[in-house]
Amino acid sequence: MTIPLLDLKAQYLSIKADVDAAMQRTIDRSAFIGGDEIRAFESEFADFCDAEAAVGVGNGTDALYLALRALGVGPGDEVVTVAHTFIATAESISLTGARPVFVDIRNDTMLMDPDAVERAITPRTRAIVAVHLYGQPCDMDRILDIAGRHGLKVIEDAAQAHGARWRGRRVGSLGDAACFSFFPGKNLGCYGDGGAVVSRDADLVRRVRMLANHGRIDKYVHQIEGVNSRLDGLQAAVLRVKLRHLDGWNEARRQHAREYLRLLADGGVELPAVHPDAEPVWHLFVVRVSERDQLFKQLNDGGIAAGIHYPVPLHRQPAYAHLGYEAGSLPVTEQAGARVLSVPLYPELSSKQIADLSRTLLDMMCVQPPA
Repeated sequence: MTIPLLDLKAQYLSIKADVDAAMQRTIDRSAFIGGDEIRAFESEFADFCDAEAAVGVGNGTDALYLALRALGVGPGDEVVTVAHTFIATAESISLTGARPVFVDIRNDTMLMDPDAVERAITPRTRAIVAVHLYGQPCDMDRILDIAGRHGLKVIEDAAQAHGARWRGRRVGSLGDAACFSFFPGKNLGCYGDGGAVVSRDADLVRRVRMLANHGRIDKYVHQIEGVNSRLDGLQAAVLRVKLRHLDGWNEARRQHAREYLRLLADGGVELPAVHPDAEPVWHLFVVRVSERDQLFKQLNDGGIAAGIHYPVPLHRQPAYAHLGYEAGSLPVTEQAGARVLSVPLYPELSSKQIADLSRTLLDMMCVQPPA
């Protein structure tokens, strides 16, 4: 049995004619930087997120960095976030000159613990980056309440949560700004690197657009120093095609997740919990198991491409040793890092593959699967 962690070729083949036509149209127009495809995608993606405006940028890391800069975060500031995430979340904070302050996660959802956020706030705190990890939205009511009482900005790191909802509202419409990655493996992925910042504040998006284009709006008038971080026309053309399928793909992911939850119930596997107010999009299906490394090797040796997201929390990474976090300082995060295991989940996965994979995992754990 061979099951990849992700099958991008299968997805491409299902939309090949539309993607090929969109890319050829962009090539024929030679609209590689800027142009109609970019403007149309930004408008369509803002509408999808129930936001006022969107701007395409070079990648998800830049999206976070540019949003923080546009919100005025800089040297001497602190930004509260989690250590159970990809390093891009914290890198973007450091790139502004601010200091990332890591807080622990909830044990049930493995998402930001609002109580820990409140305890971490100091007079230097300027913002909170809430990470909608694995496609599940954070408890945004609590986080926004804390931010409002302390006068803080809230940035949604929605790199893994395209289309997720919190109390019926799309991620991207909840905080001051939301940042997305279009890395190929994301729920909405392009054919290279790409990202976007969306917001209900059109002026904030305008500032991000200026920062991402060398600090300018007019071609040779640079209001500030910026960077070069633009989504290109070919990627926008691909994303426009894929965006039309995203709700359907996300529903397929939810159906697959329901199958996993049924087949792996009572099987010695700690299954992902979902807040009752959340509608996740299951970018990853992450269980927690003992003897994780052994199971990971067995699955991969047997042709099942499992993953680990993420084994070493950021506060224990060499890059952040200077922040002084000791082992045990974020106990729930550290326990999660030692036990998380990602199993394949993508729209094109078949019910038979899910059943076979679940049976294989339970067999490895010597558990009888449900009928």
